[in-house]
Amino acid sequence: MSQANIDASRRVIEEAFSGGRLEVLDEVCAEDCVSHDPLTGDQGLAEMKHSISMYRDAFPDLTFTVDDAFAADDKVVMRWTGSGTFENEFMGLQPTHEKGSPIHGISIDRFDENGKLVETWGQWETLTLMRDIGAIPEAASAGAPG
Repeated sequence: MSQANIDASRRVIEEAFSGGRLEVLDEVCAEDCVSHDPLTGDQGLAEMKHSISMYRDAFPDLTFTVDDAFAADDKVVMRWTGSGTFENEFMGLQPTHEKGSPIHGISIDRFDENGKLVETWGQWETLTLMRDIGAIPEAASAGAPG
């Protein structure tokens, strides 16, 4: 079942996030699936779809690649990279029409006994995204002097 879970996790990243095929979530996720994300907070399936749409609207060329994936028991861990060009309003900010820095992240997905995704935890470079879209000044993300 581990490979099937890895394949399902990849579909979320590659087909839903990169390809905009939100119906993939209906195929892969349990109805009560919960996403824990540092920017959007905890979300159910409908909110996850809305968030993906929000990102894809703001960054129409949004693409993700899975850099590493492995499974243990009922969990899949993936390291991924995403990138896109800020073309439409996002979080009240006007687009820069520039491609931002690559965003790196790690997701941990938990599957139920039926092979459905029931919970996902994402940790990613939200500070890089916020800097790239002008939500915070670049100097604020440089860190404290050493």
